[in-house]
Amino acid sequence: MLDQPAGTTQPSTTARRERLQARLAGDAGGVAPLDGATIFAILRRRKWLLLASMLLCPLLAVVAITQLTPRYTATGTMLYDASEYKARELESIMRVDPITDAVMASQAEVLRGMPVVEQVASRLNLPANPEFNASLRPRLWLEPALSLIRRVFAPAADPDGDLPGPRLDPDRNATLRAVRAALTVTPVKASHVLEVSFTAEDPVIAAAGANNAMDVYVKAQLGAKYGAVAKAREWLEQRRDELRRDVRREEDAIAQYRARNGLVEGMHARLGSEQISLLTENLEHARNTLAEAEAKLDAASGRVGAAAQAAIAPSVVQLRARHDQLSAELQSMLGRLGSGHPEVQALRAQLADADRTVAAEVGRVVGAIDAEVRAGRERVSAMQRDLTEQQAQIALDAQAQVPLNAMLRDAEASRGLLQTVLERIQQTAQQPAIQVPDAHEISLALVPDRPSFPRAVPWMAAATAFGIVLGLLLVYVRELSDGTFHTGDDVRVVLGLPCLGLVPRVAPRKLRASSVEEYVTHRPHSVLAEQLRALHAGLSLAPERPRVVAVTAAQAKEGKTTLAHALACVAALNGERVIVVNCDVRHPAHRDGKGLVECLREQATLAEVIRHHPVSGADFLPSGGGEPNALGLLMSTTMTRVLQTLRQNYDLVLLDTPPAEAITDARVIAGLADATLFFVRWRATSRATALRALELLEEAHATVVGAALTQVDVNVHVRSGYPDADVYHRRYGGHFRE
Repeated sequence: MLDQPAGTTQPSTTARRERLQARLAGDAGGVAPLDGATIFAILRRRKWLLLASMLLCPLLAVVAITQLTPRYTATGTMLYDASEYKARELESIMRVDPITDAVMASQAEVLRGMPVVEQVASRLNLPANPEFNASLRPRLWLEPALSLIRRVFAPAADPDGDLPGPRLDPDRNATLRAVRAALTVTPVKASHVLEVSFTAEDPVIAAAGANNAMDVYVKAQLGAKYGAVAKAREWLEQRRDELRRDVRREEDAIAQYRARNGLVEGMHARLGSEQISLLTENLEHARNTLAEAEAKLDAASGRVGAAAQAAIAPSVVQLRARHDQLSAELQSMLGRLGSGHPEVQALRAQLADADRTVAAEVGRVVGAIDAEVRAGRERVSAMQRDLTEQQAQIALDAQAQVPLNAMLRDAEASRGLLQTVLERIQQTAQQPAIQVPDAHEISLALVPDRPSFPRAVPWMAAATAFGIVLGLLLVYVRELSDGTFHTGDDVRVVLGLPCLGLVPRVAPRKLRASSVEEYVTHRPHSVLAEQLRALHAGLSLAPERPRVVAVTAAQAKEGKTTLAHALACVAALNGERVIVVNCDVRHPAHRDGKGLVECLREQATLAEVIRHHPVSGADFLPSGGGEPNALGLLMSTTMTRVLQTLRQNYDLVLLDTPPAEAITDARVIAGLADATLFFVRWRATSRATALRALELLEEAHATVVGAALTQVDVNVHVRSGYPDADVYHRRYGGHFRE
């Protein structure tokens, strides 16, 4: 289980320091991986720290809960569902936006606004309640000093402080802030519901606070609607009066313009248009009649075909027919009778009379038609003049009508606006929706029967969880910051030395006023005796068995002196000749009698100063009287001769030295010995201290063959989970007897 000495080959100082740095960093070779078993072992080693944290945190939570004043929270719910007002004139005043999360959050802030808070405080008389008015609470003993500091460091007084006006009231403002802090409004997600909560030390005040806040909010909304409607109606009535004055003024202007421009209201405009239409129609008829007369004139004058001429003058046609008949007969007679025949001459006379008759008739018809044409032309000219004059008059009237039409349109628009305003006034007065608030209570807050603060169960659960986490953190930090030696692996890794034994601490009740030497002698089967035998075996089994062994430690109180004597007893019981030399001449354990100092001064012989232990058979050489110049004596040739004599007379010489880190004597003595045994106190000596002491010994050319842990608590080490703790396991109980 324990290591054997490795001869004289020792690791270098640099190698040891690198091992220490690696060990402190947690990555040195030989370190067990951080698995479940390792974690469990660490927790078992530090269980009291973990349990203390796990118990202390809940205990503090219990104390805090019992010391805190309980506070109660009452919660009521209300629905926000804004109804839209339909009157268009009021849309800018009472427009309802779509209800979104932002709208609900805004309403929550409105409900927590100072107007609501102030009314709630007034209704419940909270300024007279010490819970909300800090000025009514008992003053602390620090309050006068704080007031003095505030007065000293306060800014200079306002020069206008005596003027009338609003004044700062710190107590009132502090009360309102406290009431507002107690009032909480939370919009319920994906709904139009608001949860209103109020927290107070009195459950009745808590319920009343929540209910009053909802009531004030609802009434404030209703009052805001009434106020908005009143303002809107006042504005509409003012607008109505303005429009009435505008309509009256515009109608007066229209009447004056008509009178000034001779525009008669009624059918005048339509009569002018009808006259123009009639004149146009008569002119068109006259032009048609004229055209017909001119056509007849052309026909009568022979400028058109015979058919047209016959249609216009039937008498001329008959005469022409008679003329044509006579002409035909004349031609017939000329062919039969000749041109000189009397009948031909008579017929020619008749034909000439017919020509004269036709010409006379044509002249008469043409004259009549020509007169008719001239008359038609005069009539057309007259009608054209009348139409032109009438159109000119209509144009003048139209120019005068343009401004009138503009005034008429303005007047009509004003009448329309006036009529609309009158209708909106009636709608405003009769609109029922304006009397309904946008929010109403769903459920009123009830008086709570359990405090909301402090919450014992969650607090205790949180405190327990915090205690566990804190305990684990403390265990982790303690494990990392613990720079002492816990196991033989620490000795091997940090110091680079074999661990020759884990020497347990013997409880005082087991010693029963006896010394450790007597305990080992009378209880050879004890755990202490077994570990001392292991230590002796480690020294004896070395390749070159040392006869002079220096026993040292880094610091005082390591138990090296006691263990040196106990080791001597074990070796003596083994049949060896053993002597323990107390080399701590500066701080002697026994000041009575002579010892090593007197031998080195040659004031006494070894035979005179050596003492014998009657039970174990080991010898003991005390240090003798105190010597300030001990270093000179220890480095003298006399000391060499003394050690040579002891080497010859004893199988094992144990040199009990002072602490190696602080006293130079230890290094000198270790350099004179064949080997050095380095003791390290379990869970007490720091690794850096032990490493420093070991470096000093090596600088003195001491041969350190091994180390041992001293004063090991068996019960604690067994539960630590370290591999070498198995030597104390109860399974070996049959081998050990205390």
